[in-house]
Amino acid sequence: MFDYSLDFKSINFRECPELYRVGKSELGVLLVEPYKSEILPHWRFKTVGEALTSSAKIYKLFLAYLKAADFPGADMARKFLQMGWTRARRYANHKGGRKYDINTGETLPRNEDSEKAAAAAIFYNRYVAARQHAEYVRQKKQHQEKYGRH
Repeated sequence: MFDYSLDFKSINFRECPELYRVGKSELGVLLVEPYKSEILPHWRFKTVGEALTSSAKIYKLFLAYLKAADFPGADMARKFLQMGWTRARRYANHKGGRKYDINTGETLPRNEDSEKAAAAAIFYNRYVAARQHAEYVRQKKQHQEKYGRH
């Protein structure tokens, strides 16, 4: 489980990898430094062109983190790829990205934005490639065995 009780403003997870927890899905993606600051400037998903450029850059960072045996960085890059997929998909399904009516809480009608759907597919493919990358799987297992599965 992702530990939200940590003081994210003062922790450098590259220097303290023992504090990093994989968590589920995209948990903590906008909190964990220095990775958030390294990856976020490249994260764009509104158009196919942006998604191609962004996902390629983030995947390149992912590979560099793996090569450096920096598992928290690799996992954060994986999370940004996953978030690119889910956010683009949300905007593909709901104009403006809002799924629920702000006043009633009811689900808003779906629409299909083909540009955003295509952007989502680009990120999804990169996310799956990262998630299934043999070295990522090995480092994830090693990290969890060393520091816990929390």
